[in-house]
Amino acid sequence: MASDRQLSAIKNSKVLMVGAGGIGCELLKTLALSGFQDIHIIDMDTIEVSNLNRQFLFRRSHVGQSKAKVARDAVLRFRPSISITPYHANVKDPQFSVDFFKEFNVVLNGLDNLNARRHVNRLCLAAGVPLVESGTTGFLGQVSVHLKGKTECYECQPKPAPKTYPVCTITSTPSKFVHCIVWAKDLLFAKLFGDKNQENDLNVRSNDGHGSSDHSENVFEQREDEDVEQYGRRIYDHVFGYNIEVALSNEETWKNRNKPRPIYIKDIPLGNLTQQNGNMKKDGDVSAMASLGLKNPQDVWSLTENSKVFFEALKLFFVNRPKDIGNLTFDKDDQLAVEFVTAAANIRASSFGIPLHSLFEAKGIAGNIVHAVATTNAIVAGLIVIEAIKVLQKDNDNYRMTYCLEHPARKMLLMPAEPFEPNKSCYVCSETPLSLEVNTCYSKLRDFVEKIVKSKLGMNFPLIMHGSQILYEVGDDLDADMVAIYSANLEKVLSELPSPVTSGTMLSIEDLQQEFSCTINIKHREEFDEEKEPDGMLLSGWTQPPPLNKNELVGNGGSTSNALLAEGTENATGKKRKLSDVSKPTTSDGSGLAESGNQNQPESLDDDDDDDLFMSDDLESLTKKKRSQ
Repeated sequence: MASDRQLSAIKNSKVLMVGAGGIGCELLKTLALSGFQDIHIIDMDTIEVSNLNRQFLFRRSHVGQSKAKVARDAVLRFRPSISITPYHANVKDPQFSVDFFKEFNVVLNGLDNLNARRHVNRLCLAAGVPLVESGTTGFLGQVSVHLKGKTECYECQPKPAPKTYPVCTITSTPSKFVHCIVWAKDLLFAKLFGDKNQENDLNVRSNDGHGSSDHSENVFEQREDEDVEQYGRRIYDHVFGYNIEVALSNEETWKNRNKPRPIYIKDIPLGNLTQQNGNMKKDGDVSAMASLGLKNPQDVWSLTENSKVFFEALKLFFVNRPKDIGNLTFDKDDQLAVEFVTAAANIRASSFGIPLHSLFEAKGIAGNIVHAVATTNAIVAGLIVIEAIKVLQKDNDNYRMTYCLEHPARKMLLMPAEPFEPNKSCYVCSETPLSLEVNTCYSKLRDFVEKIVKSKLGMNFPLIMHGSQILYEVGDDLDADMVAIYSANLEKVLSELPSPVTSGTMLSIEDLQQEFSCTINIKHREEFDEEKEPDGMLLSGWTQPPPLNKNELVGNGGSTSNALLAEGTENATGKKRKLSDVSKPTTSDGSGLAESGNQNQPESLDDDDDDDLFMSDDLESLTKKKRSQ
């Protein structure tokens, strides 16, 4: 039973929830049943069929409707006396300003991406409102409390970023199945079914004796005199045969690598491709697997089966979905798209001697999926409410970061840890200056804005100043002349701006919506390693993401610090101190959480909504485990 003090704190509070997905549905239900009277919910998403297996406030009849609004209506049916205010909107919208956040006693996050989490963190810091963060990944979950000046903020510790791959690796020297997936999804699928005018590296044109053949033209253009099967055969031979031969012509590349094997359609016993083995639906909901009689998505197809799926999927797109051609982007919920990408990736993998994968495995890689567990969401929602009540009672000494484990550690599935003090080197809450190495004579202001200000610093409406000179600004209140000037600045290299940015320049960056600012010291650097530093810039002075362990799953937007890996680990400022400033470790052996049997857990977790999580680039051991079970 709650005490009178707890009940009073609960009933008199005004709570903001951000996210009404997997965690959000459980959280709203738990808040309502715990006695909270005034709840506001922000969520920009609408309900999809794939949500229904774990977001229990929704039903099939709700598909397409606002999550926030439907969640409100569902809860009011069993708690009609409370006030729930839904906002079908993006939390980054201007209406959700610092003043808006100041109206609430506590903010509870159930988000599914890093940028939104960072945005809410900064608004909470500016407003001085406590934030309770959360995330889940399958059976894993975590909850943490963030109070300005008392505990570390959400950005005090690094959050691993999704892995990117050099184009040359994807197009020429793949060594892992994920490389083949990226090639099939982002290059081949996009070229065949997206905008055919886009430039990518699939169009190899030859200057040799083949110059007058197919390879002297855009092979991705279907000729007037060829049917879909003929077109498919030409594409197949080009990308899996001819392009591989072109790659092999560069002998230097293969001195220390295994050479790939060109695959041509004449080498594959396909039989009659026009014969359909299964049933093809007429309503647009088509499947190459169904047409070919392939039933189990966890089977690993042979090269012949993958080739048949490739041709069948291509045919079904052109015959049953011709209006989509030219406008498609890969969608993990599009069965036919997943089948095509799986088949194409496997054929390429076969060529490069990489183990083949099932459709189930390929979909997980292509869609960055870790499947959600409703029970984990419910547990995490309960933990959020427990911490929220502590916050409302100002029970600072009892705040906990709590981790939900898949396997017991010291006979516990819930592992609590005391929160940490703010990181003195955090550029968000401690305003530590940053340093940027960049070629100021080559990089444009646009590169700086997109790769650093928006991508790395998470600003949405940046204002960039050099001294008193404004180099760039975003805002609805700008007149046309200023917009034109700032747009022109974007296309100028840094050293040629009206107020030149050179080595030693100090730039001031500010986001007025977030009420967040920082300074960056520019250091000129001539050259960068294209593979290790693909941005052509190197930002330092902030908490850089740590190197990922092999086979480690990583959340898109980590929820808390790295305490899950090692309590009291060292960072740039030395050992982190607990909020209580007590040196005694939380475990009897003084080892912290690092030896709790949880070393291989993710450093940071994401809300399960849409099941989107980035998986590590080496999945071989993971898939081997699945196959051996």
